[in-house]
Amino acid sequence: TPGRNSTVVTEFLLTAFADHPHWRLPLFAAFLGSYLLTLLGNCGMILLIRRDRRLHTPMYFFLGHLALVDVCYSSTVVPQVLRVLLERRVVLCRARCAAQFFLFTFFASMDCYLLAIMAYDRCVAVCRPLLYMAIVTEKARQGLVAGSCAAGFCSALIRTVTAFSLSFCGSNQIDFIFCDLPPLLKPSCGDSHPQEVVIIVFAVFVMPACVLVISVSYLFLVLAIVRMRSSGGRAKTFSACTSHLAAVALFFGTLTFMYLRDNSGQSSEAVLVVSVLCTVVSPMLSPLIYSLRNEEVKEAALKSLGRLKVSGRF
Repeated sequence: TPGRNSTVVTEFLLTAFADHPHWRLPLFAAFLGSYLLTLLGNCGMILLIRRDRRLHTPMYFFLGHLALVDVCYSSTVVPQVLRVLLERRVVLCRARCAAQFFLFTFFASMDCYLLAIMAYDRCVAVCRPLLYMAIVTEKARQGLVAGSCAAGFCSALIRTVTAFSLSFCGSNQIDFIFCDLPPLLKPSCGDSHPQEVVIIVFAVFVMPACVLVISVSYLFLVLAIVRMRSSGGRAKTFSACTSHLAAVALFFGTLTFMYLRDNSGQSSEAVLVVSVLCTVVSPMLSPLIYSLRNEEVKEAALKSLGRLKVSGRF
């Protein structure tokens, strides 16, 4: 309960790099460039998947949804980051902060679930190739995406309601550039133990559950690859899976460090770098990872560029 002389906070003052103002413009340029590349890469991937018939397969169906979620995921945070860096400090009302927190958690959760679904899809494709189209039907694909959306919504709603049931009093300044749970705990007063439990519950029942699905799927994948007689087939199958593994390592690695780190001794600048890595760099690199080692995507991109040249638009 707030004390008599404390002021209940209804607005949050977002600041960042107050001790290093000379970093703001270089970081603004870097974050803006990363965001534009994220939009270009992921939107380009979505257009390729929609236009090229060879990419109308279950794997690319999930990849297209992952690209869309990555665009939304970055767009909930990066514009706010750019605004804080440009204006030095931004005042957000409690409702806007809660909305940003909800959307950030929703899309981050969906990213986790989609990466797990894609691992399961690869496992079925390699281990049960003859039954693949019968198992991963269009109805099943839509159900998996809808299920990940519903699970992400429930997770985000629970965390948002729990986080903003805190009593915020005293200083309203958040030395951060977007609304996330760790920085929100700083201006809170009273017992924040239930909210900290929510962080642990989210980490235990969402991230490790998805990592478990991915790990089990790839265990069966490795066993299936080892049993292949053709060395060329083994190399081709393994190469097709490495792009997904790279995306998984990048996303879950940054997310795990972001939520399971020990906050003691961590500077706000160090925390900011990790958060930006999770919300900007990971979605930016995802389409690049999937396209560099994927011949079908590269052929579809070259085909689209060829059409533009012939039509005189490029």
